[in-house]
Amino acid sequence: MKKPAVLITGANRGIGLAIAEKFTRAGFPVLLGARDVALGRVEATRLRAEGFDVHALELDVADPASIVSAVADIERRESKLGVLINNAGILPDGALLTMPEADIAASFAVNVMGPLRLIRALTPGMAARAYGRIVNVSSGWGSFAQGLGPGAYGVTKAALNALTVRAAAELPKNVKCNAMCPGWVRTRMGGAGATLSPDVPAETAFWLGTLPDDGPTGGFYRDRKPVAW
Repeated sequence: MKKPAVLITGANRGIGLAIAEKFTRAGFPVLLGARDVALGRVEATRLRAEGFDVHALELDVADPASIVSAVADIERRESKLGVLINNAGILPDGALLTMPEADIAASFAVNVMGPLRLIRALTPGMAARAYGRIVNVSSGWGSFAQGLGPGAYGVTKAALNALTVRAAAELPKNVKCNAMCPGWVRTRMGGAGATLSPDVPAETAFWLGTLPDDGPTGGFYRDRKPVAW
């Protein structure tokens, strides 16, 4: 049986690209969602040269029209999308109470509304096919138990965690929705001094994206283990 297609947002570099490589090497058809589709095409071409089923998809999760266009593109490809990895995110500088409102709005657009719109657009098809796995790449900075992180980032990741719980409650049980904390990762956002390579959180994303029918939903995980909200 052909494996379900996977859409990963922010997949042209960092954690998103590592997740994409994990799924492609396991034999899944993968759509690399990228705001700069030219960068996505570079990586898709590289992976296709190795014999994998990978295509770049222009997708700016902050732009509702871009989401509509991307979903239409998926439908034209007739990909039976079964896995959505909401990985794209931004981390603006500044304290929440003093940073420009435009930066706060941009954070919510990318970190919360983008995942919500994609979930709303793609889960009806998942439900109709009786299979779906959604992975929201969140952060320990969105955890109340850890005190929340700085600026708008912590607030938006807390909102993404809340979205995860609510979506899991409203979706059918065969469409699972979980959040994960990648940890401190060596990416453009995390910086060169971070302790983890992108391959480490990719393992957890792959695990959550391939959960069995009796797997969990509505949870928050790091290294395949539950963490506190």
